[in-house]
Amino acid sequence: MAGVCLTLYYRQGCHLCEAMLQALRGLQARSGVELQLVDIDRDPRLRQRYDEWVPVLCHGDHEICHYHLDVAALERYLHARR
Repeated sequence: MAGVCLTLYYRQGCHLCEAMLQALRGLQARSGVELQLVDIDRDPRLRQRYDEWVPVLCHGDHEICHYHLDVAALERYLHARR
């Protein structure tokens, strides 16, 4: 998984966002996956697109999961990219 940069779309004060970020930090420490954090409330387009769906984990334009970290879906996606 090393060398992959995932994007987490989130918003401040969101407990689901905090939980996914914490889970991703644990994964990041073990795998070397890079993580870019994007606060949707700083961009009206992103707020409109992801408002009720945050947190949303993506790689490029591909949405991997939302609400909760789906480790199996993430592993399947990363494996398919190899």
